[in-house]
Amino acid sequence: QVQLVESGGGLVQPGGSLRLSCAASGSIFGINAMGWYRQAPGKQRELVAAITSDGSSNYADFVKGRFTVSRDNAKNTVYLQMNSLKPEDTAVYYCNADVRPVTVPYRSYPYWGQGTQVTVSS
Repeated sequence: QVQLVESGGGLVQPGGSLRLSCAASGSIFGINAMGWYRQAPGKQRELVAAITSDGSSNYADFVKGRFTVSRDNAKNTVYLQMNSLKPEDTAVYYCNADVRPVTVPYRSYPYWGQGTQVTVSS
């Protein structure tokens, strides 16, 4: 089994910063891409940022220049540094990882974390 556990959400004022973490654990042979999605009330889940195992990253236009995604392959952990937060960034943030399990190392499967709430409000 593979689990993703997120942490770091909370309440922050506009213009503030938060750092999200997501650690993958379990029977992991390797992890391809890891990323962050978010879902606001009444909206669809959308990609925020993603990063490959070799460090290549991409971002949604609405976070470029404000958010930074990074990962520590040795710890199977992905981070999201969020700066200059806006009220419209309020959402549940979900971690996603494309995992190659020990039992089937030549195939990958998507796993999701449970989500962490980020609220930007004064």
